[in-house]
Amino acid sequence: MYRHLIQGMRRVASPVFWSAALLAISAGWANAQALKVEPAQDDPAPAGASAPANGQVGGIRGANIFEIAPDASKDPKYSEQTNAERGKVQPGNNAPMWRDVGKGVTGYSSLPYPEAGNLIQPFVNYPGSRLTNAGEAWRQVRNNWIIPYGGSVLLIVLVAIGLFYAAKGSIPTHGAPTGRVIERFTYFERAAHWVNAIAFVALAISGIVMAFGKFFLLPIIGSTLFGWLTYALKNLHNFAGPLFAVSLLVVIVTFVKDNLPAKEDIQWLLKGGGLFSGVEVPSHRFNAGEKVVFWAGVFFFGLIVVGSGLFLDKLLPTVDYTRGNMQVAHMIHASAAVLMMALFMGHIYLGTIGMKGAYKAMKTGYVDETWAKEHHQLWHDDIKAGKIPAQRSPGPIDAVAAAEASNAVKA
Repeated sequence: MYRHLIQGMRRVASPVFWSAALLAISAGWANAQALKVEPAQDDPAPAGASAPANGQVGGIRGANIFEIAPDASKDPKYSEQTNAERGKVQPGNNAPMWRDVGKGVTGYSSLPYPEAGNLIQPFVNYPGSRLTNAGEAWRQVRNNWIIPYGGSVLLIVLVAIGLFYAAKGSIPTHGAPTGRVIERFTYFERAAHWVNAIAFVALAISGIVMAFGKFFLLPIIGSTLFGWLTYALKNLHNFAGPLFAVSLLVVIVTFVKDNLPAKEDIQWLLKGGGLFSGVEVPSHRFNAGEKVVFWAGVFFFGLIVVGSGLFLDKLLPTVDYTRGNMQVAHMIHASAAVLMMALFMGHIYLGTIGMKGAYKAMKTGYVDETWAKEHHQLWHDDIKAGKIPAQRSPGPIDAVAAAEASNAVKA
């Protein structure tokens, strides 16, 4: 192999090889000169037509909007020209079309909305926005008011709960358990509450991530994972919404009777429920604080959130789902949701770590008589007086549930 390589190198270096190479290059160049032809036009002009001017090729005319009819604006009807008329004197100047767009003139687009032909919405002046088109006004309200102030409200409530827990800890039960239990919640009441609570948590978490996630979560997990997470939570939000709506109505009907205002509620509110003094204020089955959560959070804000949410999901019949209506529904939905979450944060705190025995009551349905007397004395007195049954569910008392209720008082 080495011998053949040496022979090949000697042939390349020989004068005969280079003479033949130069002869072949000269012959090829001469042949190319002999076969030289003119290039054909892409779109030849018809017979008898004059040659194209100004370098026009293929029937296509180059145009510079600043060089074609620079004095076209002197025409008295220049500002009234249609897009077709303007195109004759200033090709590419489609200012008439955009003028109509700015006026909200209906045209045509393939968007599936009643207002599909209107690219720019009419001017409005929402509270918290300047006088501008509806889309920009909605953006201003969302970015300048709902996001910063809504996030601040939730953060302030969270910090306040943390400080209160650090200072006071869980509200204890001072007396010893009696071993005798009272049914605080039936199975149906607990089922309705837990379904509604789970749907609410799913909606709250997904809503917080979608609204505020780019500020505290995106920098940590990155855009790719954040995009997938928000896409999944957005679908979870859409499907959990109807479940929350139905369960909310069930909760309202189930608990409305015991949440009606009573004269004793005024004293409870004036004393702040004894949260700061450490002395419990007598109350019925639900105290005034729980009633405020029910009427303000569950009933008022809850129904607003449900109504606007169903509108955003396009589940309400005979309604025009225009961009303007959807934007107004979103502003109402977001504002009511923030206020509802702020109220429910306090409710969740007191129902879990804020008061000993409260979580067991919703888990098992039963509380010890000591717990009932200390935290809801008027309700306990009515039971002892025979006005309210101690057990409303049929059948014997669940021994396991009774034991857990007594242990909750000890803890």
